[in-house]
Amino acid sequence: MRGAKSAKWVAIAGVVALTATACGGGDDKKNSGKVDSKGIVSYANGEPQNLLQPSNTMEAYGSVVIDALFTGLVHYDKQGNITYENAESVTPSKGNKVWTVKLKAGWKFHDNTPVTAKSYVDAWNWAADPANGQQNSSWYRDIVGYDDVHPAKGKAKKKAMSGLKVVDENTFTITLKNGIPYYAYKLVYKPFFPLPAAALKDPKKYGEAPVGNGPYKFAKWDRKKLISVRTWPGYKGEDKPKNGGIDFKAYNKDTGAYADLRSDKVDTMPLVPNSEIANFKSDFGDRAIEMDFSAINTINPAFYTKQWKDIDVKVIQGLSMAIDRDTIAKTVFSGTRESATGWVAKGVKGYEPGACGEYCKFNPGKAKQLIKDGGGVPGNKISIQYNADQPHKDWVVAVCNSITKATGVKCVGDPVTDFAADTEIRDQKKVKSIYRSGWVLDYPFNGNFLADLYGTGVDGNKGGFSDKKFDKLTAQADKAKTIDESAKLYGEAEKELQNSFPGIPLWYNKTLSAYSNNVKNVEFDQAGDPILSEVQVFEK
Repeated sequence: MRGAKSAKWVAIAGVVALTATACGGGDDKKNSGKVDSKGIVSYANGEPQNLLQPSNTMEAYGSVVIDALFTGLVHYDKQGNITYENAESVTPSKGNKVWTVKLKAGWKFHDNTPVTAKSYVDAWNWAADPANGQQNSSWYRDIVGYDDVHPAKGKAKKKAMSGLKVVDENTFTITLKNGIPYYAYKLVYKPFFPLPAAALKDPKKYGEAPVGNGPYKFAKWDRKKLISVRTWPGYKGEDKPKNGGIDFKAYNKDTGAYADLRSDKVDTMPLVPNSEIANFKSDFGDRAIEMDFSAINTINPAFYTKQWKDIDVKVIQGLSMAIDRDTIAKTVFSGTRESATGWVAKGVKGYEPGACGEYCKFNPGKAKQLIKDGGGVPGNKISIQYNADQPHKDWVVAVCNSITKATGVKCVGDPVTDFAADTEIRDQKKVKSIYRSGWVLDYPFNGNFLADLYGTGVDGNKGGFSDKKFDKLTAQADKAKTIDESAKLYGEAEKELQNSFPGIPLWYNKTLSAYSNNVKNVEFDQAGDPILSEVQVFEK
């Protein structure tokens, strides 16, 4: 299985190669050594925020399931080059304004209905309509006619975007408002997956038991316990599973998942708990995994609140300079995090270090002065919202202690039960002060960490940030003639964020995981997702 979660709510030439390292011994239990091609892999996950609809999934727990059930038009390899999946080709016109998509013939959904050009066009038009409440709807904003289907206010004026045209059963065209040289990379993301006709007739029923076109077929969903998918023999893609299916087990504590992993009750997990970082290599030996992936952690003010509305940017710059990132990375994360120097994750096209400038460097004296010059933090207190089902508490406490010690601003953690609750509070714009944000690439291009997160009104912009100069710079980047030129202009837009600070960069991520004695061939991709189709299960 490919993987491109938005962690997700956590590619092209120049992408950093992924490497896994392992050390230590570990007390390995013996397995049969023989592979069971029908064996089931278990993965420590959590409860998805929403129904299982591609255009309504913007977080890790739902994303990893959607990626098992669906295959999109394109993806990318470890070098960042576009790879074709359900698409035979995706070809731009001169000027990159009209894109022609040709599908591979013979593909079917799990209900044995054909995957056609209409399957894509109808799905995108349905998801763009605000009446259908799909949180990824702004991903179609580049297409001509989007504003008629999804106006800034009110109901849809039209049911279909004029920029989408079905040419024949396996061909459709996408006409953009402006030429975008990297547009094929955007098609990697989930809102651009197809849907069978039945999905649009009863979306709620469909979201509870989705029918996709991917390597695995939906089996069952026991809420807050388990989602099961099973290998689909009719799959036409190249990434055919080497196992019989996946059980996505829902955990509300990462420590519980880790304990089950050690005792072979679950086969792998996305990240080991902070409390086990120092031990996991000795616990698992050559089954321990440490590797880079393209994600960044930030803390973002909720600009719609009374506290942050119309705040002087010096206050946020000062808070950023009050955080001793390097020390926290060494102590809380045992050296497995790297301090961020900008808003774009490493390993993607256009990444350049240092965009944040001095404001991402620890300087308690200047931090205190900037906050004072900016008029101070309203109430002289901030809270950082985070989901308590993942290992965030320790670093939130450390960040708060650093801020308070350097500036005198009181800082506390604001834990919510789980990731679904955390993202729901963000969606409803009910964050009290600041929220933890982690973003994983959807496609390996710096614009994904900029326009898709901090553009005015886009779906990923949960804090209500808006800056006209930044929007203008990203619009110019989208109009560039080449991918390289666009990436360079996005780099200029990133540097401009020094002057508006939509969020405070903290660290670049690493995948720290392991796998049980029950399986082999466990790897994670550039998005930090397990490549589950490659996992093999030993006979019991």
